[in-house]
Formats: sequence, structure tokens, C-alpha cells
Amino acid sequence: MADAPIVHIIDDDASLRGALDSLFRSTGQATRLYDSVAAFMDAPLPDAPGCLVLDVRMPGMSGLEFQQKLEELGVRLPVVFMTGHGDIPMSVRAMKAGAVDFLAKPFRDQEMLDAVAAALERDRAQRAEGGKLDSLKAAYATLSPRERQVMALVAAGKMNKQVAGDLSLSEITVKIHRGAAMRKMGAKTLADLVRMAEALDVRPELGA
Repeated sequence: MADAPIVHIIDDDASLRGALDSLFRSTGQATRLYDSVAAFMDAPLPDAPGCLVLDVRMPGMSGLEFQQKLEELGVRLPVVFMTGHGDIPMSVRAMKAGAVDFLAKPFRDQEMLDAVAAALERDRAQRAEGGKLDSLKAAYATLSPRERQVMALVAAGKMNKQVAGDLSLSEITVKIHRGAAMRKMGAKTLADLVRMAEALDVRPELGA
């Protein structure tokens, strides 16, 4: 299934990769295995829910260094760290950077399964939010320049009369543009429109 989640396992220890592969597959999870960060970056990343199970200490780029590069690489998969040499500062650094969990080896199978379940749930939530934002952007793209101006000013808290003055329009014209913007955006209330403007980071721009 295209939407089936994938657990990406990155570890230079072949025996551990195999053990984790067996563990996840025994619960019906799809997996992909990599012996290094470089191998993961060289492989095509499917557009599917998932997470990274990542060893902290590996030859070349470490897991913690890779975590810092995920954003610039456009990889937003949640991370579960594991290490045989973990310490508190390392754990805190990983968690502050957004790791879902940090498991010291040897860990219990259930600890890993629980951590991965939490990571996959986070990814589903992130994808759902991303889908909503994409829909908002698509709707916003259908607005005329004047409708965008009115939406921004109304969302900034201005009354129709104030918007009319700012844009040198009649109040009835502002109401027409406001209604059109709400309809196109799918906003049922002014509060909906304000939340949409905030999500899109829409700000007033006068003079157009």
C-alpha cells in the first residue's frame, strides 16, 4: 500500500539491523535498512508515512549530526535514537532537536515498538497538518489581489469601514470582497478566516 508507513533503520551493525527488521516485520511494519547515513541519503525516499530509527554513533556522520541536517535536506521524518554509549547531555540534545525517543542499548522490544508507534503517529499528524496547509494555499491562490488585501486587513482586526478607508473603496464593495474571500477560502465565520490568515502568514499590504 502506498500509504503504509515505513520504518527506516540506519545502523552500521548488521546484526542489529537484522534484529530490528525482524521485530518490525513481525508486527506488520514495512522496513528499509541502511548501514550508514550516506546510504540513506543516496536512496530515493518514498512519499509515505514513516520514521527513522537511528544509531547515534556511526562511522562518518553521526546520528546527532544527521538529525541537524534533516530539515535542510527536506526530510521531516520523526526520529527514534538508539545508542550503546548514551549519556544525559546527548539525550537532552537529541530530544531538544525533536527526537521522539532515545533508547539505550540493550532496550526491550516493546520499548522500541512503543517509540516507533509514537513516531509514526507524530508523522501522520504532521502530514495531516501539511495537507490542510496545502489546501489553504490552493484556496488562497484563487483570490483576486483585492480579495487578498481585504482578507488581510479584516484578519488584522479592522472593521469594514476601516478597510474601506485604507483601500479607498466603498464599504459595500469591501463587504462584497470579504464575502467572496470567505466563500473561496471555505471560511464559515470571521474567526475561521482569521485562523486561515494566521496559518498562511497573510499580512496587510496597502497601496495595490
